[in-house]
Amino acid sequence: MKCRFCRLDVKLEILNLGTHPPSNSYTSEARLLHPEPAYPLQVMVCENCWLVQTRDFVESGTLFNPEYAYFSGTSTGWNNHVGQFVAAATEEFSLNRESLVVEIASNDGALLKHFVARGIPSLGIEPTASTAGAARTKGVETIEEFFGAQLSRDLHAAGKAADLVVGNNVLAHVPDILDFAVGVELLLKDSGVASFEFPHLVNLLRFIQFDTVYHEHFSYLSVTAVRAVFEAAGLRVWRVQELSTHGGSVRVFVCKQTSLRKEEQSVGQALDLEDTFGLRNPGAYVHLQSRAEKVATDFKNFLLEEIRLGRRVAGLGAAAKGNTLINFAGVTNQEVPVIFDSAPSKQGLLTPGAHIPIRPVGEIVDFAPDTVVIFPWNIREELENELLRLGLSGVRVCTAVPELRVTK
Repeated sequence: MKCRFCRLDVKLEILNLGTHPPSNSYTSEARLLHPEPAYPLQVMVCENCWLVQTRDFVESGTLFNPEYAYFSGTSTGWNNHVGQFVAAATEEFSLNRESLVVEIASNDGALLKHFVARGIPSLGIEPTASTAGAARTKGVETIEEFFGAQLSRDLHAAGKAADLVVGNNVLAHVPDILDFAVGVELLLKDSGVASFEFPHLVNLLRFIQFDTVYHEHFSYLSVTAVRAVFEAAGLRVWRVQELSTHGGSVRVFVCKQTSLRKEEQSVGQALDLEDTFGLRNPGAYVHLQSRAEKVATDFKNFLLEEIRLGRRVAGLGAAAKGNTLINFAGVTNQEVPVIFDSAPSKQGLLTPGAHIPIRPVGEIVDFAPDTVVIFPWNIREELENELLRLGLSGVRVCTAVPELRVTK
């Protein structure tokens, strides 16, 4: 295959998870009457630009369809995170009623609603009808399209230029990452800034976060690779921040090459960290496959032992990462008969592949599990607090990544 960024041949495979349905393609009993699409899930690394990327098998329009079921605003932790960002960005960049904030992949408006509440003109760009509709109910103006250079040209022709562009957890979802970056450069005012958050590749490798691999994630990002992409589009990274979200993320701030903003020490520090870890060396990637296989085997064996001991197992959080783990480990709805989730968009559906029923969180009390498997391990504390709120303080709680962890 050709690299999504530098277009050179990519030959080094670092992870092969077999064949999976798309991890956000929740299904229903009626749809089970028809074949369920599934595609190979393989991850490669380009030894020229060091962009880690999935092998191409499925189009983005198939993945991000009108029934897309991920709504970012259902997480209390995420709502707090974006609220804090909005407050800080408003102050630092002097945003006001004369400014324009554009969020790419604005989902259900969880972030932009905070700018709207402050009277700051805001525009969301979101291709999925389900989440775009939810954003509009929050008063967030939303364009229902995929973002790229052509859309930026159209916005520029309409007289729109952004003081702040925000893209949280979107860079990984972009099949043509250079076209995306060019679009950002075209959209920004000369004095504007853009902020992008993404899970850090270092943490994927260090903590075996292979379950964050799914078809919707075309790339797995480092500051090294992202910096090169933005530079090719006429942008430069001037600040890097470490974040705790999604199991360890980074936030990069970019501006136009002609901007007077000075590059901060944090950029060099982030690049040095990645070099120390060896991200530009094939050796950093060689053990990911075997370590992922061990996590999957340990998890499946744990579930089988729970069944042997007569314990009732339930899942909590029907996250996409959970679907990758479930399907790679060969878990079925016999080992995990139900997953409880707070998102109405998923309730009443079945997980892709394993076809585990998804029910509202409140019903977990009546199910009375002995053991609860939390699939979105990055918000384990938030979900453990939810169990306590529901009076389930005596259950055993399990997460599988980066290693099997069971507490009571």
